[in-house]
Amino acid sequence: MPIGSTVELTAAPEALVRARQRAVLMPDLLVEARRVVATVIAGWHGRRRRGVGENFWQFRPFVEGEAVSRIDWRRSARDDHVYLRDQEWEAAHTVWVWADPSSSMQYQSKTAPVSKESRALVLVLALAEILSRSGERIGYPGVVDPISARNAAERIAATLLGSRPDDAFPPDDRLKRFSEMVIVSDLLDPVDEIVARIDRIARRGIRGHVVMVSDPSEEAFPYAGRTEFRDPETGAKLTAGRAETLRTEYVTLYNARRDHIAEHCRRLGWSFIPHRTDRPASEALVAIHARLSGAPQPTGRLP
Repeated sequence: MPIGSTVELTAAPEALVRARQRAVLMPDLLVEARRVVATVIAGWHGRRRRGVGENFWQFRPFVEGEAVSRIDWRRSARDDHVYLRDQEWEAAHTVWVWADPSSSMQYQSKTAPVSKESRALVLVLALAEILSRSGERIGYPGVVDPISARNAAERIAATLLGSRPDDAFPPDDRLKRFSEMVIVSDLLDPVDEIVARIDRIARRGIRGHVVMVSDPSEEAFPYAGRTEFRDPETGAKLTAGRAETLRTEYVTLYNARRDHIAEHCRRLGWSFIPHRTDRPASEALVAIHARLSGAPQPTGRLP
């Protein structure tokens, strides 16, 4: 059954069969993740930093007060300036990745090529693939402890086949101070719960990056006429006689909710990236990398 299809609750044997059918799609998601990586790798500069290491990084002008022993006299002899030789920091950094496994993530409208769940998994696997190439340590809370391996994405995908967490937010008991966390979610839980979970992770000294993935219909609310809405989490139903009359109020509340979460992230020093499933996954991947590299976050109201 394709990821994104919505079905009624079924007995345990049928549910198990459906879970196995969905698991078959994981290799396809890994292939898609690697395709996305291939589209952006040409312009990828990694997360190189100055520090202790053996590999040369750059020459830079000498500043009074710095160690004279680090002056590169051969480079300095070429002109009238004194240069220091910087080495590249080789200590691997830990980056945790997380794709929201909630039922709401399976939603896919006719205007989107993929479900939110599919896009979230592709993004975290692509990020694991590209960061592992740079020597970073990649982990998936509750699934895979941080590892430094070229096949990190493949190992995460393989483990997710048989062990998929149920909670919308990652467990934080294994998270260590100074590591980073990338969370990809539709953020449709109650706002107070989302803010509380973000605060809990931030208090552990984690630098976070939240990617809010949404289906185009969730932003535009294109419904009209008699429409029945069903909560995929609880099964609750709401029938609107004229759905179009709800559009203006819905869009206002949706945008205000998103902006509130985004502003809360900024106050904590976290980054917030909105992403729609009708846009290329490569856009979100490049944006995530920029935040991980310390690039300033765009200011102003979100689109």
